[in-house]
Amino acid sequence: MSKTKFIFVTGGVLSGLGKGVTAASIGNLLRSRGFRVWMQKFDQYLNVDAGTLNPNEHGEVFVLDDGAETDLDLGHYERYIDTNLNRSSSVMTGQLYQEILENERAGKFLGKTIQMIPHITDAVKRRILEAAEKNKAEVSIIEIGGTIGDYEGVHFVEAIRQMRHDVGLENTLYVHVGFLPYLGASEEIKTKPLQNSVHDLQKMGIQPDVVIARSDYPVAGSHLDKIALFTGVEREAVIPLETVDSIYKVPAILQNWNIEKIIAKKLKLKMPEKDGHNWLKFVKRLEKIDKSDQEIHIGLVAKYLGLKDTYFSVTESLKIAGVYNNTKIAIDWIDAEEIEKDPENIAEILKNIDGIVVPGGFGGRGIEGKILAIKFARENKIPFLGLCYGMQLATIEFARNIAGLKDANTTEINKKTPYPVIHIMPEQEKLLEGDNYGGTMRLGAYDCKLTPDTISFKAYHDSLISERHRHRYEFNNDYRQILEEKGLVIAGTSPSGKLVEIVEIKNHPFFVGVQFHPEFKSRPLSPHPLFLEFVKSSLK
Repeated sequence: MSKTKFIFVTGGVLSGLGKGVTAASIGNLLRSRGFRVWMQKFDQYLNVDAGTLNPNEHGEVFVLDDGAETDLDLGHYERYIDTNLNRSSSVMTGQLYQEILENERAGKFLGKTIQMIPHITDAVKRRILEAAEKNKAEVSIIEIGGTIGDYEGVHFVEAIRQMRHDVGLENTLYVHVGFLPYLGASEEIKTKPLQNSVHDLQKMGIQPDVVIARSDYPVAGSHLDKIALFTGVEREAVIPLETVDSIYKVPAILQNWNIEKIIAKKLKLKMPEKDGHNWLKFVKRLEKIDKSDQEIHIGLVAKYLGLKDTYFSVTESLKIAGVYNNTKIAIDWIDAEEIEKDPENIAEILKNIDGIVVPGGFGGRGIEGKILAIKFARENKIPFLGLCYGMQLATIEFARNIAGLKDANTTEINKKTPYPVIHIMPEQEKLLEGDNYGGTMRLGAYDCKLTPDTISFKAYHDSLISERHRHRYEFNNDYRQILEEKGLVIAGTSPSGKLVEIVEIKNHPFFVGVQFHPEFKSRPLSPHPLFLEFVKSSLK
């Protein structure tokens, strides 16, 4: 019998319900009781990883310490269970197909016919079991991406159905998250779509143990009664989850509906008393700030504005830092291309901004608008935080306007620039020449040595830090001396000193550009020091 308890989370009716937040909230509650919790996300896409997915369609690419490029739900997991995950936590169908086909070509199946069942389903189960064992999980929570009824997700559903047969009834629990639509014409919530979603799951051989009924409107007891009656789920295990103003309140809502007791009963878990978990303290601080009049406006100058999830970790890091600085954070979304179109109007566009963030990105669209915003922040003493591409563009702005290197640029945009202050890492150039863009960046956690008496050094209170990267281009050391002579501060480098990781300027309340992505390590119970100091400076 398995030593690990497995909780499988599926979704129904439609996507975008908050299934990842629900799974993470369950993990949060179990973690608060002292259990070793591990989490995994299985996605239907034929991509090998999330690195090549369009951020305007799928949201941000969340990078782990080991360099895995993953779905943004992994960010929810890490923030809620306060645990560094690894590449075993993110599995896409493309990975499975790649593994199976490579083994088939190598003759490892000894002439057998390769089929979805058992070969793909066995690969899914193996990854679930190996991740639980490797990471010493007492409880492993597995979210199945997509919606029940999607053809491309059938192999995952069949695999988790088989898991109950493989590891036993007392070691598996199925949670189904479905939507309750509201009909304005009749002014009522409808439970039928959720019922049908559960019926689809049942036809695939899975009877859910818990149903989470997501709704934008209040859910009556009669709705829960009906769902329980027509799905065969115990009434106490049908839990309403209405939309709230902060996703960090979801664990407390589930706790109020006794989900921990339901899980303990189903999985025969001995549920310890609470161990002084600080999550509720954070939520209370959040609620207190919600009632406060204190608010600052942070301008997020970017180009991927079709989907706000593109910069989810950035906005969450700002909001978390706001909680610890006792202020509400209003995110003002500023299209960099709008600044490009009307540069003379930049003061009007940014007139109400207390701080400016230029996040990561790729390509040339909107970069001149970002550079103008950086220049405005520098000249007008507005706190500025540049993340990855934002750091590179801050270097370009300084080179052009302070160091006198007219037309300085990154070779990503202009290969013939006379002053390539940002250039591609040599080891990546050959890969790009072969049109191999997947997984070709500097990815994952790298150490950074901080320079004493800098903003960054004072923020971290440490001389050696570790941060997560995702980029191909670097600061060009050929221009390091001239930029430093003109006043650019190299505030952080790789331990060898060869790679520039942080740039700052003097005589400014807060002007920091970092080559890495600090947003990936900011969590509600451990806010990131750079975001804390940036918000603190913006408050002034």
